[in-house]
Amino acid sequence: MPMSDEQTDAHVLVVDDDARLRTLLSRYLAENGFRVSTATHAADARDKMRFLAPDALVLDVMMPGESGLALTAALRAERTGVPILLLTARGAPEDRIAGFESGADDYLGKPFEPRELVLRLRAMLRRSAGMAAEAPPGPLRLGSLSFDPARAELSGPDGPLHLTGGESALLAALAGRPNEVFTREDIAAALSMDETSERAIDVQVTRLRRKIEADPREPRFLHTVRGRGYVLKPGV
Repeated sequence: MPMSDEQTDAHVLVVDDDARLRTLLSRYLAENGFRVSTATHAADARDKMRFLAPDALVLDVMMPGESGLALTAALRAERTGVPILLLTARGAPEDRIAGFESGADDYLGKPFEPRELVLRLRAMLRRSAGMAAEAPPGPLRLGSLSFDPARAELSGPDGPLHLTGGESALLAALAGRPNEVFTREDIAAALSMDETSERAIDVQVTRLRRKIEADPREPRFLHTVRGRGYVLKPGV
């Protein structure tokens, strides 16, 4: 029975070599308002994405041939910004970290409740749409870079710089409250992440630093406040 309490017409590409799981996910997501396409493995997904423009990907990590982690990393290297949620039976913290380091926006361990998958997909899509109610009215300057919260776009002297959905959501949240300390709980809420996954949150901060800092080891803008969290200082 559908459990949808929110309308959506988002198109999701489900990539999993398990035919039974593909069928179940396709049916459940369709019942909850999503348009669904499927692929059996990474190469199949690449073929589908030549003529499809999905709003989000749901990828199994353990697939024959190219893994979900490898496909995620390759898509990010190709500057593909589509939100990606990884599914895996390996739910250890180091596995989640590997997922976020590859560029995934979210990670869900098997077995999982289908309802949770729907909620996580909707959260990813909201972030991707750049919903930042507290964002400042104009672009934020970060040295030679400029971040436009309304468009969730980071630009430099040579043009736009690619941000993943998680990086964009994190920067938008920090830009909405510059010079204020964000605790890990604040960041977890902004990214719709489990606040107990401290390492995963740190990974997202590290990835963002690589985009906005000339030297991520000596950050000029995104600072660590020991024992408290992180703060964005655009004016320094």
